[in-house]
Amino acid sequence: MHAIVRRYEGLDQNRSEELSKKVNETLVPSLSKLPGFKGYFLIDAGDSAMTSIGLFENSTQADESTRVAASWVRDEQLETLLPNAPKVTGGNVLAHVNGITV
Repeated sequence: MHAIVRRYEGLDQNRSEELSKKVNETLVPSLSKLPGFKGYFLIDAGDSAMTSIGLFENSTQADESTRVAASWVRDEQLETLLPNAPKVTGGNVLAHVNGITV
């Protein structure tokens, strides 16, 4: 499994709900249709930053998700909400668990 992490900084904190709503309504459905999709998480990292984590079967599929996300920002005209290009890192997932039993 491969993870792709995108950190977005300089967000307008007053529009975080708008971003979350758009991500759930339009980005997540697009990403979930990509080959190898395993999961997606959007995290409010505080200090005007958000981090997303995408999980895919391999690095090629994860890299495609970054292209899809960049197109999504342009298509949804979110440049003022996401003024800075994300810092993108990725790599092989070395350990994971698919569920937690309490």
